[in-house]
Amino acid sequence: MARSPRFTRLATTILATALLATACGGSGDSGGSDGDRPRVALVQINQQAIFFNEMNAGAQQAAEEENVDLTIFNANDDPAKQNEAIDNFVQQQFDAVIVVAIDVEGIKPAVKIAKDAGLKVVAVDAIVDSPAVDTQVGVDNADAAKQAGEFVNEWAQSQNLTAPKLGVVGALNSFIQNIRKDEFAKTVEGAGAEIVQTVDGQNKQETAMAAAENLLTSRSDMNIVYATGEPALLGTVAAVKSQNAADRVKVFGWDLTKEAISGIDAGFVVGVVQQDPKTEGYEAVKEAKALVGGAEPKKRIDVPVTIVTKDNVDPYRATFE
Repeated sequence: MARSPRFTRLATTILATALLATACGGSGDSGGSDGDRPRVALVQINQQAIFFNEMNAGAQQAAEEENVDLTIFNANDDPAKQNEAIDNFVQQQFDAVIVVAIDVEGIKPAVKIAKDAGLKVVAVDAIVDSPAVDTQVGVDNADAAKQAGEFVNEWAQSQNLTAPKLGVVGALNSFIQNIRKDEFAKTVEGAGAEIVQTVDGQNKQETAMAAAENLLTSRSDMNIVYATGEPALLGTVAAVKSQNAADRVKVFGWDLTKEAISGIDAGFVVGVVQQDPKTEGYEAVKEAKALVGGAEPKKRIDVPVTIVTKDNVDPYRATFE
């Protein structure tokens, strides 16, 4: 995946911070914070996706503005490492932990331990349905997937497609992406579309590309492909190009990248649900700081989405150059 120097520098800085946190218990030489600065940990999924790097950037911005000592831990897509990291931050007596959960069920014992130890707990993006979570920050994925389905329905009607056939490139190991898959399917099927096949990209670009290529090869009757996340969309865009399928299928999906914007310019990517991960990270750190200071939890902070098309893509180009 092409990345700008800004993202490369950010990922390098955060990786160093994560290693330091693991080694000595904090983001400073002694593992402690300066003065009364609250210590907040962000337990992240990975540092590969632009989505998570943007979230980290928003979190760092808020930490600077709010005088928060922020440590970001990279779990490298391993849910067990997320649990271990939370336990470490409890032992290091952090004030709050922000979790971008890989496994929303498996993370619950760890966040309960954190809560019982007196840490404030904020969940971002993935919904962790637990009384131990003070505030949930992120997109209403079910509602956004419904919006995506309605957008596809309107597009199909404008193209005089009365019963379009759709394929889905999902990530069946992702709780969030399964919500996006199911709510989207319900919305388009309710308008007369048919989901002809769903393939599993496993939230990995290379796997998603292979799955999308198989989908395109096996379903020549398909009009539309819907991708449920950044790796799935990246893989689908690459597959459409490799299979020379741009003239017979149109692509809809989640999370912009340079490649997705190229697909929009080429005309075969019609609409992309764009979240605002930078705002998610920003709001999560602000909420963690407020909670540590004694504020009442907001319980839920919703961050809206935008469906990006050829008509409104220009403002996003600089981010993904």
